[in-house]
Amino acid sequence: MSVSNPTLITFVIYIAAMVLIGFMAYRSTNNLSDYILGGRSLGSVVTALSAGASDMSGWLLMGLPGAIYMSGLSESWIAIGLIVGAYLNWLFVAGRLRVQTEHNGDALTLPDYFSSRFEDKSGLLRIISAVVILVFFTIYCASGIVAGARLFESTFGMSYETALWAGAAATIAYTFVGGFLAVSWTDTVQATLMIFALILTPIIVLLATGGVDTTFLAIEAKNPDNFNMLKNTTFIGIISLMGWGLGYFGQPHILARFMAADSVKSIANARRISMTWMILCLGGTVAVGFFGIAYFSAHPEVAGPVTENHERVFIELAKLLFNPWIAGVLLSAILAAVMSTLSCQLLVCSSALTEDFYKTFLRKSASQVELVWVGRLMVLLVALIAIAMAANPNNRVLGLVSYAWAGFGAAFGPVVLISVIWKNMTRNGALAGILVGAITVIVWKHFALLGLYEIIPGFIFASLAIYIVSKLGAPTAGMVERFDAAEKDYNLNK
Repeated sequence: MSVSNPTLITFVIYIAAMVLIGFMAYRSTNNLSDYILGGRSLGSVVTALSAGASDMSGWLLMGLPGAIYMSGLSESWIAIGLIVGAYLNWLFVAGRLRVQTEHNGDALTLPDYFSSRFEDKSGLLRIISAVVILVFFTIYCASGIVAGARLFESTFGMSYETALWAGAAATIAYTFVGGFLAVSWTDTVQATLMIFALILTPIIVLLATGGVDTTFLAIEAKNPDNFNMLKNTTFIGIISLMGWGLGYFGQPHILARFMAADSVKSIANARRISMTWMILCLGGTVAVGFFGIAYFSAHPEVAGPVTENHERVFIELAKLLFNPWIAGVLLSAILAAVMSTLSCQLLVCSSALTEDFYKTFLRKSASQVELVWVGRLMVLLVALIAIAMAANPNNRVLGLVSYAWAGFGAAFGPVVLISVIWKNMTRNGALAGILVGAITVIVWKHFALLGLYEIIPGFIFASLAIYIVSKLGAPTAGMVERFDAAEKDYNLNK
């Protein structure tokens, strides 16, 4: 395919704007707290939209529309599960985690928070949680790079190898330079672009296929079961898809947004903005895949790329139905989804390596300038490893995401959730929860037991491990005192 100049120009302008934001954020980055958490200065709008954009990666515009296109509405259970899980995370965790991290050593990272919250002098909790972050996030980063490569490959006719580097370069650039502020500011722009694309595209597809009645008749003619929410599903299958919602409690890149809010007072407003954005985006995503069934049934001559790889359904609809300039903006939304999540993941990995390994164990006396530059170098290191993992062109975006999502959801979700609502949780309970959750996910995934998504047994077993092991001991007076002070602070200011 020849390069479409308007689309290419739109991409270049968009990427240049993101890198420019990175350089603007560079001027506000003076120390490691600024680089990792933006100095805890995010208002409710930026907190809300950056949490949403960092959550919804390339799978929002590629993986999920592709699944709906292939299987119909039965794949939308995942969207329902995500909406419920995200809401509960905002409700129970967001505000409490914001104050708990402040009361526990002004923690900048999850391992830092765990270490302070449970007075872990051995460093074991910090090391194990940082290792979990690095293992699962490198897989997650690889999924983002695959999605970016697919976009550049299908839009500009690049080879997969060239597209791999093209898709990753811009994200690495602004994350490297601007850190958390750059990531959060660009996330806000990217969230706006994503919701625009996901509201506009299904409307235009609907018009192109003759309106609601004609579209629904065409989808039914293709396969009446496309409307059946229970098509080819089992109880375990539905529970597995809904189970994605459990993952929210343990995603470090989303939890970092809560930790960076300027105050607890911002959280309630941020929750309303974020949930509205999320519902509209997921509804648009389902509609793109669903209406795409009707469009490509009516136009089989252009269905080849989607038949070959169903994750291209949004890309192909944008290219076929829109003026090249508008198509460029819409396709930039995929790049936005990829870049927003990938940048957050790179930064969390970098912060784990810098704050939880380098500063804690290697250079306790390191200056703030040194730590910021180590953080930048770690962004490059993790990105290169993720690019190497993404080199296989047969990778599927949703498959990579599901494994990493389960890993975090099971290893960290119960620990984070229980640590902010139960004062009697102990250090050994937290350690047991992380280990049991992570190991369960790895073992369950390997043996594909019962056909059940591994996050569900992982979350259940980790929660039980936390409760049982915590009951065998008792928290120190200091732990209880800090918990009570944080809870009082939360209730006064929420």
